[in-house]
Amino acid sequence: MDFTLSDEQNMVQDALTRFLHAHYRFDHRRKLTAASSSSPDIWAGLASLGVLGVGIPEDQGGMGGGPAEIMVVMEALGQALVTEPYLETAVIGSGLLRRAGGARAAQLLHALVAGDARLALAAGEPTSRFALEDVSTTARQDAGGWVLNGAKSVVEGAPVASHILVTARTSGQQRDRAGVSLFLLDTSAAGITRHDYRLIDGRSASDLRLDNVPLPVDALLGEEGASLALLEQVRDEAIAALCAEAVGGMRRMLQDTIDYTKQRRQFGHTLSSFQALQHRMIDMFMAVERAVSATYLATLKLDADPVSRACAASAAKATIAETARFVGQNAVQLHGGMGMTDELAVGHYFKRATVIGSQFGSRDYHVARYAALTCAQAA
Repeated sequence: MDFTLSDEQNMVQDALTRFLHAHYRFDHRRKLTAASSSSPDIWAGLASLGVLGVGIPEDQGGMGGGPAEIMVVMEALGQALVTEPYLETAVIGSGLLRRAGGARAAQLLHALVAGDARLALAAGEPTSRFALEDVSTTARQDAGGWVLNGAKSVVEGAPVASHILVTARTSGQQRDRAGVSLFLLDTSAAGITRHDYRLIDGRSASDLRLDNVPLPVDALLGEEGASLALLEQVRDEAIAALCAEAVGGMRRMLQDTIDYTKQRRQFGHTLSSFQALQHRMIDMFMAVERAVSATYLATLKLDADPVSRACAASAAKATIAETARFVGQNAVQLHGGMGMTDELAVGHYFKRATVIGSQFGSRDYHVARYAALTCAQAA
């Protein structure tokens, strides 16, 4: 199978890489993220390049790309350690809006491509762990609309979002697969209490409290009570994109480690001349290649049947959680005491890799999910 990038994909990759090299080098990133996890100038730059709409059809203002193009973009963002809410907006948000349909979704997609909208998905709850069907937030119909009540936790990108996609139960019990609906909220809506904080990787997140939040009738996206399958599909797409970001970060950690060991001298020799350290860097390289292969498989399987898609996504996520930790730990150790200081980039990449390890499910969760899916398929 040929994994060579097309001319169009190479153009996107080259343009984005040049932009990030000019405006988002590590010293720039530290200054930009000192006050906020998102920069209006960087976001506008991503919009001008067209990468915000890379996965959106052309008739909706996008570039008409697919999972492969998103993979290319995410790897470049991972190499530059970008904290902008690209995953939340251009992958998760656009994926949900495109499939849910409706006038409000179409309008918001155009705003997203132009850089005028940032999205966040509020699906996790204090007791839900990684189960999308575990929803206790409720939505009831009221005169002329809906009223939402409940709590959402660790909503990544919420502090800088213009709109939030919220899962709420319109029927059934807390863990029923049926009865989960998806709603679109403006962050300025009455009744939303937001507690903002920074994650260890410098990104922003919020815990939300929804107290009788009034919504218009068209705030419901898609079919009432039937959003779980859509959420699971988009989550698998987000996992594949996240794996591509992790690959970009691991490539950077490996290269920085090689460069450092070529410069650092011990006992009159460079560290890279010691065979034991060469072996460790070879192991790091092999781990990166494993991650690349798993990411390619997950990306290529996104259009397959739901079980095959989910198996590939879980296999990739479990692989990434293991390899990112391995590469990160070795990169930090080979940098010595400097590895975890703010002055060197490697410590920041390791923190991001740590967050990625549990985002959308830990390694143990995805190993169990993969086993359950394959057992069910065999039966």
